[in-house]
Amino acid sequence: MTFYQELQLNQAGSKALIRNSATNREKIRHTWIYLAKITITMAFCMAFVMGFSAIFGNDNSIAGVVLLLFLMVFKNADFGICTKHSLAVMGIIFAILMTGPRLANSFGPVGGMFMNIGCIFLLTFLSCHNMLMSNQSTVVLGYLLLYGYDATRKTFAMRSIGLLLGAVATMIVFYRGHRNRSYKRTIKDFFKEFSLHSSRTKWQIALALGVASIMCAVELLHLPRSMWAGIAAMSVILPFEKDAKGRTKGRIPGNLLGGIVFLALYILLPPSFLSYAGIIGGIGVGLSATYGWQSLFNSFGAMAVATGLIGLEGAIFFRIMHNICGSLYGQFFYKFFDNCVSRFAKKTSPETA
Repeated sequence: MTFYQELQLNQAGSKALIRNSATNREKIRHTWIYLAKITITMAFCMAFVMGFSAIFGNDNSIAGVVLLLFLMVFKNADFGICTKHSLAVMGIIFAILMTGPRLANSFGPVGGMFMNIGCIFLLTFLSCHNMLMSNQSTVVLGYLLLYGYDATRKTFAMRSIGLLLGAVATMIVFYRGHRNRSYKRTIKDFFKEFSLHSSRTKWQIALALGVASIMCAVELLHLPRSMWAGIAAMSVILPFEKDAKGRTKGRIPGNLLGGIVFLALYILLPPSFLSYAGIIGGIGVGLSATYGWQSLFNSFGAMAVATGLIGLEGAIFFRIMHNICGSLYGQFFYKFFDNCVSRFAKKTSPETA
């Protein structure tokens, strides 16, 4: 395996290569390549987000993060349909990202919930037809991040311009990576295969309803950072029960331990620690091969930002509470919804009529 090929491996692949090395020399080589990959990735991500923030404003740094996720993921991931229709889907997705979060925030908790349901369902319906690709981890996450870090007036105008240019860049990257792939299926097949008898359709609807409803509940209780509960619910509302249970078991302890470690670092390190918490978390995620450890380090950046808004105690408490409640709610909501829809579909099916 060449140096470049090793750089393309994910955390689990790199660690497996290191673990299975035949000699110490091979292990040292693979380890250094792994560390180099993390360094290169972190440097690129920091430069990209800092550059985006410098152009479109520091308040829009989250839009830079979302765009970075899209560029990195959709270089390899696709929608399972022909390239022409895929580009159209990408355009619709970015249109939703540009307008949906702002409109949902302007309608209040209940009105915003219905707006979120519509937007999240459309995003999932268009981008997650192939459930194995897990595109919701990028597309819906991007929507929730933009919803949680709302923008108005000039900031919103600059964000819209940045996302519009980002849409063009993502389409170019997508086209270069997928132009040689041949799919006979088109976007029309999405509509043809929409059915309450389909596990995919039930999952898509459940994801939209579950995420939007938990965020609405948090906002009606006047609690901060509702997007944390939404992201937690999204991460466990999965079409495969085994994966959902694994995510719940990893996410809850990961965020609990993340809060404890963040508090310890805040006490032991100087106040400037908050400026570098996201970087530390990013490095930790790069070194982590399991979802639990990734959840731990992912919480650092979120709590660092929230500390400046709601204080240290509030950031840690609500991060942990929202993730526990969101994870449990998401898992139980999907089971309940799936059972209700399955019974309804069975009663209305032609065979039982």
